[in-house]
Amino acid sequence: MRRSDREITDPAELESILKQALVCRMGLCDGDHPYVVPMNYGYRHGSVFLHSATEGRKIDVLRRNPNVCLEFETDVELIPAESPCSFSMKYRSVIASGKAVFLESAEEKAKGLNVIMTHYTGKEFEFPPQALEGIVVIRVDLEDCSGKRSRC
Repeated sequence: MRRSDREITDPAELESILKQALVCRMGLCDGDHPYVVPMNYGYRHGSVFLHSATEGRKIDVLRRNPNVCLEFETDVELIPAESPCSFSMKYRSVIASGKAVFLESAEEKAKGLNVIMTHYTGKEFEFPPQALEGIVVIRVDLEDCSGKRSRC
């Protein structure tokens, strides 16, 4: 990391960002073209869970190349100033990478969805079998994870 003074090395702080952020941005490689998708997610025990429709560009790309980069941020705030070059941004962020794995069984899908639902609501739910059949649940086990914070 170029700015080591802003690097987050404490695993507990990295995990707090993963647990607090509202959106995960997933970066994919669609051949020679990068593709980034904002997604709802849940984080638990070193893995990120995502859900999707069963078809579409994201799913097609992941089936060809499961390598992903994930980005999360929290505590984002614009710090205005008198001079345009003096504006700043307050933030804490995490960038992680891993391989996307499609969860196959209804039980795995329900567990993954409950990680997501717990992230946003604090509680778990029951899912009807037909709802589970109509979606894809993806797990990304985080391999590399780095964090950065602003000076503000």
